Amino acid sequence: MAKAEKVKKSKKIADTEQGETLAVSSPEFVKITKVVGRQILDSRGNPTVEVDITLDNGYMARAAVPSGASTGEFEACELRDGDKKAYLGKGVLKAVAAVNGPIAKLLKGKNPLEQRALDEAMIALDGTPNKSNLGANALLGASMAITLCAANVSKMPLWKYIGKIHHNRDFCLPTPMANIINGGKHADNLIDFQEFMIMPVGAPSFSEGLRWITEIFHALKSILKKGGHVTAVGDEGGFAPNLTNDQSLEVIMEAIVAAGYKPGKQIGIALDCASSELFDEGDRKGYKFWKSNPDKLFTDDEMIKVYSDWCKKYPIVSIEDGLDQSDWEGYVKLTKALGAKVQIVGDDFFVTNPVRLKQGIDMKAANAILIKVNQIGTVTETLDAIKMAQKAGYGVISSHRSGETEDAFIADLAVGTGAGQIKTGSLSRTDRICKYNQLLRIEEQLGSKAVYKGLKSIKGAGF
Repeated sequence: MAKAEKVKKSKKIADTEQGETLAVSSPEFVKITKVVGRQILDSRGNPTVEVDITLDNGYMARAAVPSGASTGEFEACELRDGDKKAYLGKGVLKAVAAVNGPIAKLLKGKNPLEQRALDEAMIALDGTPNKSNLGANALLGASMAITLCAANVSKMPLWKYIGKIHHNRDFCLPTPMANIINGGKHADNLIDFQEFMIMPVGAPSFSEGLRWITEIFHALKSILKKGGHVTAVGDEGGFAPNLTNDQSLEVIMEAIVAAGYKPGKQIGIALDCASSELFDEGDRKGYKFWKSNPDKLFTDDEMIKVYSDWCKKYPIVSIEDGLDQSDWEGYVKLTKALGAKVQIVGDDFFVTNPVRLKQGIDMKAANAILIKVNQIGTVTETLDAIKMAQKAGYGVISSHRSGETEDAFIADLAVGTGAGQIKTGSLSRTDRICKYNQLLRIEEQLGSKAVYKGLKSIKGAGF
């Protein structure tokens, strides 16, 4: 608590992690007067945390926290109640109590422009390495709401304010990774890998790229219907047909062409393999395709060969979580084998954690990071991870979770930090579409200054 008491009216906050200074000029000194946490429902019908923060100028900001289904072993702790009589044990009233109690007490009277100091004070208040005391879901809701308040005080749209505190002026609209076929833990079918996505790498603008992938989504739906497949959508809005892994890639290629686009020129394919879910926990010697081929054990070299063969056959530009989250040497081999022509993304591997990311950079393991704000638990730590990745030349993808809300914070985060890519689900479900719609608004605000980099935003990718 001693560290928490050191939060003053300073307009310069030392960024010790990155060796920089965040200098924010406040047009007026405002104070946080009210902090309210509540339990709401996410897109899967599970409880999550929402936080309102009110300032003495009357402005109120609201932030809602996402939640994952396949979570990394090294993520910050999402605090759940464990009471089986309420929401099957998934309630978040403990986290809400943390917001309404110690976090509210800490934040009241403080200046929202002091993002880093307030985030560090909340981390100190929690006092654990993984935020298991108060819960990363409690801290994150407050942290995001603080950022929203600060943007209001600074009289800036959220994306522009994030750019200011991130020292970024390279505002670009992100190239979307649109999930159109689900498998793995996200679907009850025979597909072993979690997500098959499309990216409009050759589009001239974000809005045009969004149109392209939307038309492909609808073309895929028609093809699946004709093939007798159910076209209900999963957690992230993609389809979950009962196909093999290879058939999934083939039908995506068919849909791209049917919609009038060119695979490998206008559209690239991205994979989220979620390979930690395939890793055999029994003897920890390899991977099993539990759905399609559970009797065969794949080594990391054999997994790399699967990806290499696919990359020769299909226009794959990005592979996420291609190996287990603890397989550092395997990631070095994967990056060496494919990293010169394909983006190798760490999600469960890095968990938005600067410490793990630094190890990956030092070892040349992966060449891009997926950024999920709830994996680390505060906006400051998220920005630190992004800055570290960008300085190392790593690709950055701002990402949703499978359990989402109508909160579009990650869209502004992508533009404000110049991430270049966003992963926010398919072209259905309002919890996914709201992020795309926010990006359309930002593109409109930027006007002639709106930049869309397409393929150039994807680390190492080329055809």
